[in-house]
Amino acid sequence: MTKFLMVSIIEDAVLSKSQDKLKVDEVLTLSLGFKITGEIREVFDQNNWERAYNRHDNAFRMTIEVCLKSGRKTILPLKFIRKAVMFWTRNPKIPHRIWISIIKDDQPFYPLNVDEAKALLFDVKKVIEVNGNDLKSGRHNLVANIKVRWGKHSYTEPTVISTHSNIAEVLCMK
Repeated sequence: MTKFLMVSIIEDAVLSKSQDKLKVDEVLTLSLGFKITGEIREVFDQNNWERAYNRHDNAFRMTIEVCLKSGRKTILPLKFIRKAVMFWTRNPKIPHRIWISIIKDDQPFYPLNVDEAKALLFDVKKVIEVNGNDLKSGRHNLVANIKVRWGKHSYTEPTVISTHSNIAEVLCMK
């Protein structure tokens, strides 16, 4: 594929629920999973990390915004960050001079290969808890609107991509 035909997209956005019926005093646990694929995943490799590091472009920051909605009403807005930091390594298990650490949920991870780094950064699984108080009595069609953005780097342009998940139907009772 040529550079002009490749775009980055959000794939497999799936919202699953822990239960079908919910009382007002209970907590509903939702699981949201999706993958970022396309151009950004392809260009995010060790050669580009080294090139970027040599140009003092040593951090990639991705902002993920999730808006959980029931119809038009926003139930819960979420915003979280994923980061990749390039650094000089002397780890004998890694055959490269420049490597990467992934900061996910405020914890650093040190992948041992490029595929593991891509999975840590671009595969998202998030647990969302919703109080029954936030939902009125009745049926709710919950959907997660997802927006991901990152800035300009030596290997990518500033980008904003978005999608929405499937609908998870929940019955809230008093």
